[in-house]
Amino acid sequence: MNDLSWLRGQRVLVAGGRVSGQATIEPLVALGAVVTVADSTLDFADRCAELGADTVTTASIEADQNLIKQYALVVTSPGFRPDAPILAAAAGHGIPIWGDVDLSWRVDHCGLYGPPRKWLVVTGTNGKTTTTSMLASILDAAGLEGRACGNIGLPVLEALKDTSPRVDYLAVELSSFQLHWAPSVRPDAGVVLNVAEDHLDWHGGMAAYAEAKARALSGKVAVVGLDDAIAAKLGRAASADVVVGFRLGAPADGELGVADGFLVDNAFGAGVQLAEAVDIDPPGPAGIMDALAAAALARAVGIGAGAVRAGLAAHQVGPHRGAVVGTVGSVVFVDDSKATNPHAARPSILAHERVVWIAGGLLKGASVDELVAEVGSRLAGAVLLGSDAGEIEQALSRHAPEVPVVRVGTEDDAEVNKIHCSSTKFVTLPSGSDADAVMAAVVGEAAALAVVSVQPGSAVVLAPAAASLDMFDSYGHRGNSFAAAVAELADQPPGSVSDAGNTQ
Repeated sequence: MNDLSWLRGQRVLVAGGRVSGQATIEPLVALGAVVTVADSTLDFADRCAELGADTVTTASIEADQNLIKQYALVVTSPGFRPDAPILAAAAGHGIPIWGDVDLSWRVDHCGLYGPPRKWLVVTGTNGKTTTTSMLASILDAAGLEGRACGNIGLPVLEALKDTSPRVDYLAVELSSFQLHWAPSVRPDAGVVLNVAEDHLDWHGGMAAYAEAKARALSGKVAVVGLDDAIAAKLGRAASADVVVGFRLGAPADGELGVADGFLVDNAFGAGVQLAEAVDIDPPGPAGIMDALAAAALARAVGIGAGAVRAGLAAHQVGPHRGAVVGTVGSVVFVDDSKATNPHAARPSILAHERVVWIAGGLLKGASVDELVAEVGSRLAGAVLLGSDAGEIEQALSRHAPEVPVVRVGTEDDAEVNKIHCSSTKFVTLPSGSDADAVMAAVVGEAAALAVVSVQPGSAVVLAPAAASLDMFDSYGHRGNSFAAAVAELADQPPGSVSDAGNTQ
């Protein structure tokens, strides 16, 4: 597997011309391959040419699938589903398909960029980015040359090429898409934080989604969240040499957990105190679980307790992960736009006594019923937006019918967002209103609901439980739009902007 000399002179097709696809070109060319990049657009042709690759449109290959036969290998970006026509054509002709992460692993182990690195892999439905950031902070505190990469933003191949200085430890955040296309990866340590419904439309079901996540547990040390039933089950079936778990309670032998207010390691030591729970950022159970996971990966490769403590102390939560972006009167406004599925939205809502919940977007096949049933008693109201607002509205009507519900949309999508419950208030903005205008109206409606039921601990929480791409460029754009709307609201009486559109 480590010998890639066979690629010399071979034609390789890279599916996807954006960041991860572009990152594959240089190492493939260095290995002697003749590279062509296929994308839905030729907007990236100039950059690909600079890197040494030709470009074609995916449509041209889909129109004549015999064209795929000229390639000895297809390297795919993670967004391509297995049933994408270009990949289905390759599979039909027996052409191997590697993901960009799988290529990264093979390139690292063939010696193109020197001796192989230590791979510390982080996956899970929620908490991946926070855990990866915590792990990178621990590596830094230990004085090691480490880099956070993968789904967190920096392609793994870019981290491998970095020689100033050379990176020896990779804190690799991997999504289920990336893991699906990375069967070769055998990390030095890998963690599955949790597994809940997400991306079921891409994977075709929960079993396939969990199977993809389990690939993080195929290396030397597997780490699983024991408080999550599916993650714990994956741990019991893991092929790793060593399997350890972490939990919020006191740890048994072979586990990390919390005892007497301290994060404690009983897996790579005996009762070793790693950090005080109150010092973890972000605070609360979710942050502590992420810290335990990061600590477990670090301890798995021999990092001392002192460096773990220092790294966790230095870590600060990133944007759009439960940050307070403003206060109006006694009501705080919380941006957890990163909560792109119901499982992620849960801790944000439960962190406050009384919540006006802003939710909606693309549910990706996930159900919100269980979430609504659990948090319904805390909701002072719900303001919904986006493509799947109707599904959330229906769940609220089933499990929390007393909660006031407002839906915000435009004249363009009023039919899509048709009302399912007679008690729902619908705010309709003019045709052509952009996503930021919709969010401003959403925040105004949420503020008005908060005023009606204000009490100590009240919060307006953006925890959408859904992806953002139906309306926004990214969850970051959605969070920034929310924060900007809150800033505009701060100088006004909370109810004064609640009539931003027409109601029906």
